[in-house]
Amino acid sequence: MATLLDGRQLAAQIETRLAAAIAGGLDAAGRPPGLAVLRVGDDPASGVYVANKEKACSRVGITNHGAHLAAGTPAAEVLATIKRLNADPAVDGILLQLPLPAGLDERPLLAAIDPEKDADGLHTLNLGRLLKGEPGPRSCTPAGVMALLAAAGVALDGKRAVVVGRSILVGQPMALMLQAANATVTVAHSRTQDLGTVTRSADVLVVAAGRPHMIGAEHVKPGAVVVDVGIHRKPEGGLCGDVRFDEVEPIASAISPVPGGVGPMTVTLLLVNTVSSWCHRCGLANPLADLLP
Repeated sequence: MATLLDGRQLAAQIETRLAAAIAGGLDAAGRPPGLAVLRVGDDPASGVYVANKEKACSRVGITNHGAHLAAGTPAAEVLATIKRLNADPAVDGILLQLPLPAGLDERPLLAAIDPEKDADGLHTLNLGRLLKGEPGPRSCTPAGVMALLAAAGVALDGKRAVVVGRSILVGQPMALMLQAANATVTVAHSRTQDLGTVTRSADVLVVAAGRPHMIGAEHVKPGAVVVDVGIHRKPEGGLCGDVRFDEVEPIASAISPVPGGVGPMTVTLLLVNTVSSWCHRCGLANPLADLLP
């Protein structure tokens, strides 16, 4: 039976560290860290995600500076809100919740976020910092995967890692983080020929393809560590990932469940980015630096 990579349990442990870091730095900083999650429109899933992030902030002592704009808000007004948050000294992290309503181009809005306050780690400058091995905010989901692997004692040095998916949100930064940990990395995707041959070479298989139940037992080498980043709502109710868990779990050495694996870590690393920014901006030592690969 595979070891479960329990994101909920690890997220709770990291939240304890976050709360301690905030309490320890509060007097010197003179204020708590602040996160602004900017939501535009009324996408129901976004509403749930934003509420979860705000609850996580309140648990550890991060102040919420978020804003909720109507779906018809002009791009110029959204941009003005981002610029206001950039200039607000009480805000250490900014996240633009996606997707945006039809007609709003996310690219110039994401580019307008101050890179030092980029809580999602997806600004062009911060992706460049990741590529060059320089410190900075890190993409939350792949950084959460790296924390899960580290907590489980998964050795990456010299191992073969395969990432299925090449999005800028997960796949590309995931490959860079694994490479920085001295894994030999292959990036596969929907156009990869003979996908099973590629994935069966992996000691560590990270699946972020965005396709429900895409990966089964025929894709996995016995004893591999399997991380499922996908999350999908099933027609009959409930959630599933990109991996056929019941097939793969008996042959893997470790596997992340859906839900309860990578998802909680994504939210937690958002908080880590925010508190790390707060430490940097307030001249404090960062006790969470080990969580930012």
